[in-house]
Amino acid sequence: MANSPNPPTTPNSRAGRREWTALGVLMLPLLLVSMDVSVLYFAIPAISADLEPSGTQQLWIFDIYAFVLAGLLMTMGSVGDRVGYRRLLLIGAAAFGTASLIAAYADSAETLIAARAVLGIGGATLMPSTMALLRTMFTDPGQRAKAIGLWSGVMTAGVALGSVLSGVLVQYFWWGSVFLVNLPAMALLLVLGPFLLPESKNPAPGRFDWPSVPLSLAGVLPVIYGLKEIPSEGWHAQYVVSITVGPLFAALFVHRQRTTASPMIDPTLFRARGFAPSVVLNLLSAFGMMGSALFTTQYLQSVLGKSPMEAALWALLPSVPIGMAAPLATTLVQKGVDRAYVVTSGFALAACGYGMLAVTGTDSLWPALAAAGVLASGIVMVMSQIMDLAMGSAPVEKAGVASSLMETSAEFGGALGMAVLGSIGTAIYRHGIPASAPAPAHETLGGALAVARQLPGHTGDALTATARQAFTDGMHGAAIAGAVLLLGAAFAAARTLRGLRVPVQECGEKASV
Repeated sequence: MANSPNPPTTPNSRAGRREWTALGVLMLPLLLVSMDVSVLYFAIPAISADLEPSGTQQLWIFDIYAFVLAGLLMTMGSVGDRVGYRRLLLIGAAAFGTASLIAAYADSAETLIAARAVLGIGGATLMPSTMALLRTMFTDPGQRAKAIGLWSGVMTAGVALGSVLSGVLVQYFWWGSVFLVNLPAMALLLVLGPFLLPESKNPAPGRFDWPSVPLSLAGVLPVIYGLKEIPSEGWHAQYVVSITVGPLFAALFVHRQRTTASPMIDPTLFRARGFAPSVVLNLLSAFGMMGSALFTTQYLQSVLGKSPMEAALWALLPSVPIGMAAPLATTLVQKGVDRAYVVTSGFALAACGYGMLAVTGTDSLWPALAAAGVLASGIVMVMSQIMDLAMGSAPVEKAGVASSLMETSAEFGGALGMAVLGSIGTAIYRHGIPASAPAPAHETLGGALAVARQLPGHTGDALTATARQAFTDGMHGAAIAGAVLLLGAAFAAARTLRGLRVPVQECGEKASV
């Protein structure tokens, strides 16, 4: 039994002030990890001017955090089940804080890339550990649902806040300040964590399955890489090969999990009726969320002509209804509404958001913001409920692996949404650009606007108007596709989740606390 200054939480006992205070502490690393996905949006120009990275190095500075994070989630979830979620969380917090300090004062592109990679490793330990500890502390189903609703809201808000914080800090300080903001929160976690957070782990996890680590990385990273590059670079051979190779290694990974004596991912997790549907529906919800973000951010800046800072601040407005979505969904379920109906309604609401986006014109700020708010609110309703269902269906001693699977599915879904909807939008955009336009105008809206600024008078204005309309048409086509997919997800949720209740976990008594 692991040593801990905290009293053990018995199965289905109600959490008290200590647990809710601990939840507030857990929200700090979660917020920072989600913010780090977007915190470089406005810092990249300043970094480029200071460190002078090559084009390839600049891409790695931006992308390596998400790649490492996605690739190591399952590994770290399994490690947490073995060494203890609190211990892994504190180790990850120390690594995240140290890497943030190195990144802030990096004097070369290579150093910054390495620091961002370590940040990804730290993030991969923090994300599953926070959810696993939440599952350990809140064994009462009603309280756990509220806590997971807060978790989902903080995760979603972090991505939006990251870009805004980046813009503010870079405007008033130097680019390294976007990393230094991590230090106080991580220091607070390291000081308070040992006193507020319980330790919990699987008492009989078996031997760690080392061969599964490279197999999981090879199954995840090539697919994520290919899907992230396709929207901007197109369907080039190397990206198609990357997406093809990944599933082959994923199949080997799955085969090993089913045949080895001590798998990294226990196949019995999927025997619970609600777990497998939750993983799939989580992927679809992330598809919808990230697919829309790809267009709305460009729409605000390049179609409406907002500065990056203005666009980021306007993008905060949809966060207001998002903050109410998860608590509303939780309240409905607790009042007896079938979870299937709540999740189905969330997907339908998100589809309506896409429908609103599909009729947005080239000068429609408020309709675009309303569409983004409706869409994101529906997705947050879905994510809060299916995360609660997945974690409630999983044994508490396997909470780390269960959480990592859900988060990995979200990474896949987000990359897939950007690739599929981005490709649809790009194809329609290119069809709308006249064949006589310069080549850069056919590639991206940004390229078209840059060319238009160099053309005289009416010619430049005409190309600008045409390009903005073509992009808006592409957004309409992608929004229609997104709406259709989310309506399909709503139908799937109604079929697979109807009448499903989170089971009372007797195995929670087996966890080491």
